[in-house]
Amino acid sequence: MSAKEFSYNGPGHAAAQLRHLTIRQLRSLAALSAKGSVTAASGHLGLTQPAVTQQLRQLQDLAGLPLVQRTGDGMLLTEAGREVLALAERVEAAIMDCQGALDLLAGRTGGTVHLGAVSTAKYFVPHAIAAFSKRHPKIEIKLTIGNREEIREAMHGYDLDFAVMGRPPADVSVDVRQLGRNPHIIVARKGHWLEKDSGLSLTDLVHETFLTREPGSGTRTLMEGMFQKSDLEPIIGMEMSSNETIKQAVIAGLGIAFISAHTVAHELAEGRLIVLDVAGLPIVRQWYVIRRSDKVLLPPAQAMFDFLGSEGSNYLPDVPEFGGR
Repeated sequence: MSAKEFSYNGPGHAAAQLRHLTIRQLRSLAALSAKGSVTAASGHLGLTQPAVTQQLRQLQDLAGLPLVQRTGDGMLLTEAGREVLALAERVEAAIMDCQGALDLLAGRTGGTVHLGAVSTAKYFVPHAIAAFSKRHPKIEIKLTIGNREEIREAMHGYDLDFAVMGRPPADVSVDVRQLGRNPHIIVARKGHWLEKDSGLSLTDLVHETFLTREPGSGTRTLMEGMFQKSDLEPIIGMEMSSNETIKQAVIAGLGIAFISAHTVAHELAEGRLIVLDVAGLPIVRQWYVIRRSDKVLLPPAQAMFDFLGSEGSNYLPDVPEFGGR
């Protein structure tokens, strides 16, 4: 399908005509964006290539602007095409929400909640889910775990009802409920040579090897910001995508780690890890429950959103007192 096969009627046409678009046209554009060609899009949709071409041509005519362009990498959306694609995503989300509401009203289901959480939150979110599920056993909870960047990207769409994370994304309009404190500390293995030292500074740690999360992690970003404020640069030994791996590596003596106290509560209680007494620590951030402002929550999701906002702090791990350091 060549670019000349698409016709459009110029600016101003869309305001009057776009209201006549169909869901099949939007799905054709979404499939073309995802698959990169009309052939692949038609296979994905179970339609013939001429049918998909016709849907795209009609949609572009209604929009009044070119929606796709042919490149060496396949058919790509123009800026106008991406705008219409965003509409398609909102429409699909609204359809799913409506289906869920109808199922709920018909008594066919207790509803489904799509919850996202940054990986550090996995140490308490399952406990909160368990408590909520005891009260609402018919509600299904689907949990997605990722690092901060992954959850932030997920919040750009409408698949998640809400997410548990630290600092809210700045590029998405969101509603926020504060959940509780999230202290960050530096831990080392039991018997580390700095274990009994007090009042350490970051300068005392510049020769230590830090084991850290991957770029994109909120913990990694917070650590880098802490050192940058002191014009220092930590020695990074290994980057790991798992807090569990970091903990085991610290216990094995491979280095020290800047980490959320909630991820090491058990190891601290058991004495396998110790907290280094570093001036300025802990750095205390907040946990939040976050949803898109334009995301309409069905009753099951709204119930869990309210539950986490009012009672979620009860499920945060117990951590030692840090004496105000």
